[in-house]
Amino acid sequence: MKKFFILAISTLLILSVLTGCGAKPASQPEQPLKVGVTTGPHEQVAEKVKEIADANNLTIELVVFTDYVQPNIQLFEKQLDVNIFQHQPYLDQFNTDHKMDLVSIASAVNFPMGVYSKKLKSLDELKDGDQISLPNDPTNGARALILLESANVIKLREGAGIKVTLKDIVENPKNIEFIELDAPMVARSLDDVAVAVINTNFAIEAGFVPTKDSIFIEPKDSPWVNVIVTRPDQQEDPRIKKLVEFYQSDEVKEFIDATFEGSVVPGF
Repeated sequence: MKKFFILAISTLLILSVLTGCGAKPASQPEQPLKVGVTTGPHEQVAEKVKEIADANNLTIELVVFTDYVQPNIQLFEKQLDVNIFQHQPYLDQFNTDHKMDLVSIASAVNFPMGVYSKKLKSLDELKDGDQISLPNDPTNGARALILLESANVIKLREGAGIKVTLKDIVENPKNIEFIELDAPMVARSLDDVAVAVINTNFAIEAGFVPTKDSIFIEPKDSPWVNVIVTRPDQQEDPRIKKLVEFYQSDEVKEFIDATFEGSVVPGF
């Protein structure tokens, strides 16, 4: 019995030494990366990125939104790690308006904005006093006005830049009435207006093929590329660097080209 007791104590001491000095605890798995996206094409592309991430031991949890406000608020409040839905001018304005410091870390996709109508086949058919609906947020509203100027519907104050508003219209030869709506609501206004200027993700969600159904559209090299956004303290997170790598891969680029046929284009 005495020998057995000594042997047991010796075994415990050896195990203790091995645990303290030689053995390594099992590594903890990476926490899922919470990525906020808007419904529609951003969600579709993110699902493809998630598929690639899953095959490379990175777990992505997608959080899908139907508006342009909550993705930034929830990112700032640390309910998300990343969001992918906005272009740089919108992010800059949002940071200014809400006293935030969110940062863009990479390019994502570009959605050429289009002009749609159920009543007209061309903007040349606009009549005096017709109504045009457009997004009411500062950046997308400005983008819509710049697009309408390029189509010779209106003329804007010279030098107004990307912060242009309705007040900057200096020529409106057909006395167009502009109806400002939340971006997701613009497509739903088509029955009530002559023309609507719709963000591509919402146009696709409404069943349109932008390159076929729009009566006027931005060129594919539009500067309004969407960006991948995070908080300053998250920029060096290895999971986010992997996300960017997977997003900007040839596989995702091919998926975008094949799926959207030019309505959504890679911005990288």
